[in-house]
Amino acid sequence: MAGRLTEVAAKVGVSEATVSRVLNGRPGVSESTREAVLTALDVLGYERPTKLRGDRARLVGLILPELQNPIFPAFADVVGGLLAQQGLTPVLCTQTVGGVTEADYIELLFQQRVSGVLFAGGLYSGLDGTHDHYGQLDERKLPTVTVNAGAELPFPRVSCDDAVAAEQAVNHLISLGHTRIGFVLGPADHVPSQRKLDAARTTLTRAGVDTPAELVEHAMHSLEGGHAATTRLLRHGATAVVCASDPMALGAIRAARRAGLSVPRDLSVVGYDDSALMNCTEPPLTTVRQPIEAMGKAAVELLVGLIGGSAVESDELLFEPELVARGSTAPPPRS
Repeated sequence: MAGRLTEVAAKVGVSEATVSRVLNGRPGVSESTREAVLTALDVLGYERPTKLRGDRARLVGLILPELQNPIFPAFADVVGGLLAQQGLTPVLCTQTVGGVTEADYIELLFQQRVSGVLFAGGLYSGLDGTHDHYGQLDERKLPTVTVNAGAELPFPRVSCDDAVAAEQAVNHLISLGHTRIGFVLGPADHVPSQRKLDAARTTLTRAGVDTPAELVEHAMHSLEGGHAATTRLLRHGATAVVCASDPMALGAIRAARRAGLSVPRDLSVVGYDDSALMNCTEPPLTTVRQPIEAMGKAAVELLVGLIGGSAVESDELLFEPELVARGSTAPPPRS
């Protein structure tokens, strides 16, 4: 105990008596000094006294990359309910262009003394982005779980199996007779998109089908991105497109219609996620379903275990997706 007091006091630049007052919950210490002492405990790897952990036991930061893609509100709904069952309350943090950054959100969550953080996608999904702020989470030993593939970080991971998703989509289109299959993927450094493309190429090669470079497009995960990318693919003779998200797939359908084509008569479209209302589009969207309920449950269980002090492996848990065939895919047009 004496050694801990000395080390924390030196780290913060205060007296051992001040550290003792903070640890024992006594008055006479400013809020900024109290927070500095508690942060030093985290950084140095010391466990907080039980009574000082109590104010962290109810809040969990839930960081989402956006809300426009309906898969993210759906995931937040699943995770929020599961956290509530554990007596935890999610603090929703969503990113917008020009808005609060992921690093800023993490700093705000530190100030709120959250018990843990759960990422449902984020900057870690891209290899070329800034990842320094994740080191702060690890340094302070704040329980953290990430969802879906990304850069190697020292946190438990829960992912949908991107390779299986691509195999299912490509095999479905090959079974219909397509050989000019295009791909509308996220940015080139986006790890889930890389996994999908690698698996798609392997599947096509196995079937004796080429994957020329002009049939691979990278775009933003949006309807507009899907529209622009598919317009380019149509110029190269694609008869089917596999998209990295449902909004992208809706953009692909819009691109086909703007070109005077019909889906699925002239172009087959496959999405990814099976987000809300994809069975109500015209035509209903063929897509690969992410098992968000199972993934959300696993992510919350891992986070709750970490918060409770359990040892949790940082290996990636892969969940099997499911192809949902609807009306947006059909055999290719006759030449």
